Amino acid sequence: MKIAIYPGSFDPVTSGHVDIIRRAAGLCDKLIVAVMHNQAKKPAFSPEERCEMLQRVVGDVPGVEVRMFSGLLADYAAQEHAETIIKGLRAVSDFEYEFQMALANRKLNPGVDTVFLMTSAEYMYLSSSIVKDIAAHGGDITGFVPDSIQDDILLRIRKEGNSWQR
Repeated sequence: MKIAIYPGSFDPVTSGHVDIIRRAAGLCDKLIVAVMHNQAKKPAFSPEERCEMLQRVVGDVPGVEVRMFSGLLADYAAQEHAETIIKGLRAVSDFEYEFQMALANRKLNPGVDTVFLMTSAEYMYLSSSIVKDIAAHGGDITGFVPDSIQDDILLRIRKEGNSWQR
């Protein structure tokens, strides 16, 4: 069984993330969407909330499992017997960072390869930070995130403002 991991903070999950998840699911037998805790970021949503939102939007995709993890991705991949890490790329600037991470993960876990998927053109500009900023300023996030989680995002972000940035 070919197992892949698509890690991210998903704070919140965007339509671009969903696009990568649906496409990546077709490349393996099991895709673990791994919600990670990034200490460099102050999330707007708890890991449990992010997992619940992801489950709502990709729970119908065959072979996809949503889980939380902390620690090193290379170690988590070994624990899950994953052969592949999936990373979505929007621009060349994403590649530079992700290439370094792929090399580090390969050094830490020689049994795992990283596969880069280019985002669909319609989502190249999209990030969770952009979604939060638009929502915090009263903008319309329709199309930026799945319909089923729009209200969750708007309620949280408009209630807390830009507090995730502090």
